[in-house]
Amino acid sequence: MQLTALKTLGDLKENKYTTKPIKDELRDNLIFNLKNDKNSFEGIFGYEHTVIPQLEQAILSRHNINLLGLRGQAKTRIARQLLNLLDEYIPVVEGSEINDDPFQPVSVYAKELVEKEGDKTPITWLHRSERFAEKLATPDVTVADIIGDIDPIKAANLKLSYANQRVIHYGMIPRANRCIFVINELPDLQARIQVALFNILQEGDVQIRGFNLRLPLDLQFVFTANPEDYTNRGSIVTPLKDRIGSQILTHYPKDIEIAKQITKQEANLSKFKKDHIKVPDLARTLLEQISIEARKSHYVDAKSGVSARLSITAFENLMSTAERRALVNGDEETCLRLSDFSGIIPAITGKVELVYEGEEEGAEFVAQQLIESAILNLYPVYFPEIKKLEKQDEIQSYDEILKWFLENDDIQFFEDDSNAEYESALSKIKPLEKMLDNHVSNYEPDEKFFWMEFILWGLSVHKKLDRKQVDTQLNFGDSLGNFIKGL
Repeated sequence: MQLTALKTLGDLKENKYTTKPIKDELRDNLIFNLKNDKNSFEGIFGYEHTVIPQLEQAILSRHNINLLGLRGQAKTRIARQLLNLLDEYIPVVEGSEINDDPFQPVSVYAKELVEKEGDKTPITWLHRSERFAEKLATPDVTVADIIGDIDPIKAANLKLSYANQRVIHYGMIPRANRCIFVINELPDLQARIQVALFNILQEGDVQIRGFNLRLPLDLQFVFTANPEDYTNRGSIVTPLKDRIGSQILTHYPKDIEIAKQITKQEANLSKFKKDHIKVPDLARTLLEQISIEARKSHYVDAKSGVSARLSITAFENLMSTAERRALVNGDEETCLRLSDFSGIIPAITGKVELVYEGEEEGAEFVAQQLIESAILNLYPVYFPEIKKLEKQDEIQSYDEILKWFLENDDIQFFEDDSNAEYESALSKIKPLEKMLDNHVSNYEPDEKFFWMEFILWGLSVHKKLDRKQVDTQLNFGDSLGNFIKGL
């Protein structure tokens, strides 16, 4: 017999159905998943040996949890995935505002109904998707919002005195009884509001406006917070921190491959972009390297962090830059270009908090520097090191390319060049293709020109070639020759 076919408390008893606290639900279902080698946190990458084991230990210990980490570290996503560890349905007393357990009602309404109807007490079934409540901590949050308050309108309508528990208007936490309740950015919650959580976390009950009332709520609390030195907006009061069972530190991806997985999963791409724009793996690697450079840049405030959303939105912008170019030129297919990375600058400038030096230089300058730093650090992984100082008459790997630029005019690209125009410009530089074939053997044919442009950018960031950007035009030329011309 399906559970949802049971309609009364008597039906539950007849079928020997028993309820259990929410923390036991989470624990029992996690134990089942662990025994059956089932991943409880699908789509969370990079935490397999750090955050996830600690999270599972906290659930097994029946702890309330604080996820502590910088922005963009999947804290809220983890909290929402806890829903998957709840039972699919639980019974509640029909009409209850706070999801009363028919076997152990806590509200006056449910207690009186069970006492009056007995086994005929009507029940409804609550699906796990409805057992999640979330509140962003903001300075305007009040105790009445999250705990409850006396409702004078209800008192007047029911003709009851303020001493009667029926006049209470329940806040978000009582209404989330038998649910997962998440408070995001806990340090932003005013200290007096944090104090109101003490009893709920330790004794499991609430007090409203001095009522001599005990409401033993059944909740799984999950808090998220940035490190206390991230902002001056507030902090977690020590007694509240003491009452949270487990504090788990999150972190950014520890290697580029994991970061690439996250970006690929989270990026919101249209069908055209997925089907008609070729994305070289080098472009994905370079994109993630930009985030890594931002996290260690002296222009960027390290305390604020650099969210994974930087890579995600930058990738979306990168793909849109290529899509726009294809639409303008009527190209049905195209491949990303390194020059398309100019399109990600708006995504970078909106995602990094600059220190004073960065503000002095300007957000756009810092974004361009991050792109160049990423190229500078990735280039030696694929091609010979470009030395700053060279011995006279010593043959260097890049002599042929540099000689070509010495003997020929600058190469020009425009952001809206068609595929044919772009490929024609790069094909003129014959030593580029030779350099590519000598050092990279596993690239796909569609990616050839991305790699060739990468060599040009590598030489330019190492100051071997001159690179100039004027509006939508990009020039590469011999740095010495252009210097003499400038004189």
